[in-house]
Amino acid sequence: MRILSVRELKARLDAPAGRPQLLDVREPWEVHLCMIADSLHIPMDQVPARLPELDRSRQTVVICHHGIRSSHVARLLEYYGFTEVFNLTGGIDAWAREIDPGMTTY
Repeated sequence: MRILSVRELKARLDAPAGRPQLLDVREPWEVHLCMIADSLHIPMDQVPARLPELDRSRQTVVICHHGIRSSHVARLLEYYGFTEVFNLTGGIDAWAREIDPGMTTY
């Protein structure tokens, strides 16, 4: 598992090609407050059962509130054979503070 800063993620999302798949593993109430556009929401405890929804051929950036839960899920994905897995360091909180200051924080 590799880590990715919010600034690095923003640059990848702004690039014309190679957009990574964003996997938000927070709880539904958290996603209701805020999320990065085009993220796939699968709560952490549902990820093993919903692996077929993920594209193994794409880079996957795992997102949570601060980066702890996403770190666990990123390791799980690697265990299941995903090779291009990144943990968003600082999570959605860092995204809101550094990239999208208008985003709701909690």
